[in-house]
Amino acid sequence: MVVLAVVTALGGLVAFLAGGYGLRRTRLMEESVQAADALVKPPQPGSDRPRMQFETADGKVVEIVSPVRRTRRRPLQGGSELRIAYDADDPREIVLLSRDRVRVDQAFMAAGAALVVLGVVLVVRAS
Repeated sequence: MVVLAVVTALGGLVAFLAGGYGLRRTRLMEESVQAADALVKPPQPGSDRPRMQFETADGKVVEIVSPVRRTRRRPLQGGSELRIAYDADDPREIVLLSRDRVRVDQAFMAAGAALVVLGVVLVVRAS
């Protein structure tokens, strides 16, 4: 029982840290990068990720594969535009400027914290 509790707490800690890393990365990207509107293009055959094309502040056109897949809830459709932030030193490094990403990272942190608490409670009860 104690081993299961420790594994639960460690799994929660990993989820908590992953969410924290995601939030930190998003904040850093939003603060230190350029913003642009990206045109969403249809995915290439055999891919589930659409392509995104945008123009950097210095006029260079960049086309990359989207960092997120199409979903049923919020499909990325060809022809639509999204607001992105990109690293001026490496324009292939982008973050979608939406609150969805932040919510996912916050959910990871909340679930991780809950699992850590559950693991500690199980260890205390097993002792």
